[in-house]
Amino acid sequence: MSRSNEEVRERRLAAVRARDPGADGAFVYAVTTTGVYCKPSCPSRAAREEHVVFFEAPDEARRAGYRPCKRCKPMEPSKAERRAALVASLCRVIEEREEEPTLQELAELAGWSASHLHRVFKAVAGVTPKQYAARLRAERVQGALRREDTVTEAIYSAGYNASGRFYEQSQEVLGMTPTEFRGKGAAQRIRFAVGACSLGAILVAATERGVCAITLGDDPEELVHELERRFARAELVGADADFEALVAQVVGMVEQPGVGRELPLDIRGTAFQQRVWQALRAIPAGTTVSYAELAEAIGKPTAARAVAGACAANTLAVAIPCHRVVRADGGLSGYRWGVERKRRLLEREGALRSPDSPA
Repeated sequence: MSRSNEEVRERRLAAVRARDPGADGAFVYAVTTTGVYCKPSCPSRAAREEHVVFFEAPDEARRAGYRPCKRCKPMEPSKAERRAALVASLCRVIEEREEEPTLQELAELAGWSASHLHRVFKAVAGVTPKQYAARLRAERVQGALRREDTVTEAIYSAGYNASGRFYEQSQEVLGMTPTEFRGKGAAQRIRFAVGACSLGAILVAATERGVCAITLGDDPEELVHELERRFARAELVGADADFEALVAQVVGMVEQPGVGRELPLDIRGTAFQQRVWQALRAIPAGTTVSYAELAEAIGKPTAARAVAGACAANTLAVAIPCHRVVRADGGLSGYRWGVERKRRLLEREGALRSPDSPA
């Protein structure tokens, strides 16, 4: 059994020992001596751990010949799963309503008190109903800013009743002013250069505030075109000798992780994305975390999917080390610049064993 599989088994055994209801729905366990499978929270007498096997879902356990426990009824949705389904349905209500529903309206739909709904919604979604609606408006306003002729039209199109209210929140919603977001770098001077490193072509771009892009790829021209699309209205300027030194520093970060001083960064994203990126920068070289652990680190334990989205939106390779985030079982998931590059970065940092290394 590989080290990562051993770690997964030990985490699951710990959940079974603790009869952790939070693990219900993540997996089921079966006991080879009884032929029965259970939820992690099952109150039945603990089995000897060498007789315990794990399955990702009840169907897998059933196909393997095990029968469901009559006490914990693993085929039925857990309390946590029922709550998650209800919160998901309320999220759809918020998404489909033209006007934001009140907490009381949502509570009546759920058949709960407003205070109970507020607690459950936040526990499941990681945000309150009001915060979820605000995040939804943020996504809508970003789309509207790309579509509409004026910022004002975009603000009203996204559901804001007053432009003043939006401008008060614009830094939190967009991570910048609406004019900067919509302008795609208008009136900005961005220096850039394309170099080479062991991972292929590398593009580095910077504004007066700091490095705004570090991208990797196979085709240098495509990296430049991507920068042009992202900052369509900016003045893009080829590198001078001073900038080449900055590029060399970035390449050094790729080749020798954890070595070199901090780069000044011009980080652009929503408030949530910036929280995720800040947490990523705190992960030391040679260490990996799961998306769930990263979500926990920013105080949003149920927002693993949103955290994965923020990682995918990162445009500063290595400087914001999203390559250090892996699946819960230690496996490599998607990476904006290719999973193979992610693998090589982690091997270089000592977080993964290279296939060529001795066992």
